[in-house]
Amino acid sequence: MISPPRKSWLTLTLGFGAAIVALGGILWVQDARHGWPFTRHHSQTAIAPHFPTAAVPDAQPSGAVRTAIKIDPAKLAQLGVQFETVSRERLGRSGRYPTVITPDESRLSHIHTRVSGWVEQLHVNTGDRVRPGLALASVFSQELFASQTEYLSAWQRSAATPGSAVQSAGRTRLKVLGLSEGDIDRLEKSGTVQRLTTITSPRAGIVLRRGVTVGTAVDPSTELMTIADLSQVWAIAEVPEAEAAGITIGSKGALQFPGSDRGAIDAAVEFIYPTLTERTRTVRVRFAIDNSATELRPGVYGVTSFASSTSDALTVPRDSIVDIGESQHVFVRTGEGTLDPRTVKVGARFADRVEILDGIVAGDEVVISGVFLIDSESRLRASGAAPAHAGHSKPSAPAPEKAPASEVPAKDEHSGHGG
Repeated sequence: MISPPRKSWLTLTLGFGAAIVALGGILWVQDARHGWPFTRHHSQTAIAPHFPTAAVPDAQPSGAVRTAIKIDPAKLAQLGVQFETVSRERLGRSGRYPTVITPDESRLSHIHTRVSGWVEQLHVNTGDRVRPGLALASVFSQELFASQTEYLSAWQRSAATPGSAVQSAGRTRLKVLGLSEGDIDRLEKSGTVQRLTTITSPRAGIVLRRGVTVGTAVDPSTELMTIADLSQVWAIAEVPEAEAAGITIGSKGALQFPGSDRGAIDAAVEFIYPTLTERTRTVRVRFAIDNSATELRPGVYGVTSFASSTSDALTVPRDSIVDIGESQHVFVRTGEGTLDPRTVKVGARFADRVEILDGIVAGDEVVISGVFLIDSESRLRASGAAPAHAGHSKPSAPAPEKAPASEVPAKDEHSGHGG
């Protein structure tokens, strides 16, 4: 005899099993009729013969691909698209480039001492003119004082044998510490150690900067002062990167410095720096200028213009060029409302125009206004997408009515079912 709880559990189990069987039967029927949305036959899609699919363009290698487009002329006028006929014109460089005077680096001297010590006397100030051998500063050095004392003692002991190894070693050490042959000879003759060592000027020039004062502790890394020979100076012109291609060493330039009493200066390019000025993206061009009368002071600003022969060239406005980095192109009108992208090779760049070396010819009509709108449409068409502007193409035919389910061809019995 089955107890009531056990009988209820058995009834529930049988009911659940029957429901699973019924559900499985429903799924099988749906699968057989292709009506189940997650059927294993999802890759086998029946296509009605009245609905041909649009051709999908081949995958493009990059997003930079463009294609010719046809736009209604009235629509072009509404969009503000303008054209210019390409022609040849006489070109010449007319730029004026900022220029500054700097000292000639080959005529600069940075004054240092070879020993550690303290500045006890200064004999010149910033701006003073100096000549070779003029005393600049006097420095006390404990190290040099001790070395002189040792040498003088050794020299006196070996005076009977001049040129001995001891004397030679002592003289060499004093020279390394900054004493000249004359200083050492005077030390031997006087028998008195020099308390201060004098720093002298190695060249004629002007003291541009004095970096110490009396009492300053110094060592060989300390720059005491800077002396510059300004009888020749450098003029550095900053030329925009795009306009520097035509400038070479030897190119003639006309330099003007309104802040000085000197008139226009004709000079040739001496050197072109191999790097760009990062902040201004300009190329530095250097001239060496005679400045015997010292009319040009370092820091004076001026302008430089370059003389160059004019030539016939094709040019287009800067705004007509679409620059994608690795290439540049323009849009040429080849028919009524038809715009064709043309890859071009650009040459010299001027204030508002660009020289074209190849890609278009005189007489071509190029887009000069609304270029980026046309470029966007061209890329969109090249990708196979629908036109961005409804008025750009013919209206599409009305969609056909959906075929009745009875006209849809039956499933191909040879299509793969995975088994």
